[in-house]
Amino acid sequence: MINPSAIDLKSLPWLLPVLTAISDRDWVRFKELEVSFANTHGIETWADVFNFRIMPALEPEAKRWLLVTKCSQGIKSAKILD
Repeated sequence: MINPSAIDLKSLPWLLPVLTAISDRDWVRFKELEVSFANTHGIETWADVFNFRIMPALEPEAKRWLLVTKCSQGIKSAKILD
């Protein structure tokens, strides 16, 4: 199990821009912040923090927007298997 306490959750400077991007419905900014966080702390930590800290705090409309936007993006890349 990932330990999100390894991240400084007291100061939360990374959280405000993520919540602002969601509030503004700014998908491009949200993805930039997601990638930056995952590159710094690891994809597993991002998944844990996002699923158990960010998502529960969001209003239903924001959750719906994230789901619809994510699903509407389609596949960005594909790997051809021989």
